[in-house]
Amino acid sequence: MKDDPIRILGVDTSLRSTGVGVLISDGIRHRVSSYGTIAAPKSWPLSRCLANLHLRVRELIETEKPDQVAIEGIFFCKNVKTAVILGEARGVVIATCSAAGLDVIEYAPRRVKQCIVGRGAADKSQVAFMVKNLLGLDTVPQNDAADALAIAYCHAISLRGVSGADGCKTL
Repeated sequence: MKDDPIRILGVDTSLRSTGVGVLISDGIRHRVSSYGTIAAPKSWPLSRCLANLHLRVRELIETEKPDQVAIEGIFFCKNVKTAVILGEARGVVIATCSAAGLDVIEYAPRRVKQCIVGRGAADKSQVAFMVKNLLGLDTVPQNDAADALAIAYCHAISLRGVSGADGCKTL
């Protein structure tokens, strides 16, 4: 990775509460630019939720101007309906980012947890706590936002080209 900082948009996709976070990193030093969630009320139909997700991700890209996007990859899901809805939401995020000319890199959930906590079976509260500490935040972020920052952090470490004790291996 070159010395110039890169802006990474991390996304933890969900239909009702998509976590987003922008990390500025030179591969060694990391600074959080913004983080939060893209929420959609339960009363909204699927189509409105997906349109909202598209609009909010596009606005985030326009304001934060990320260089790359890191997104959580697919995982095993027992409920087919839930898997299809998650796939539709991921598709919206990936298409929105791609249409903006951004590369989208996917990371397996276990890999992100391994990178942040040191073990792939860590729970959400452990990830959030470590994100707070690793990125020097004043408070523990909400779980979806913490997951998004964790994904961005994992990508930043991967760009460094280091493999080893931190659990992150190169792509």
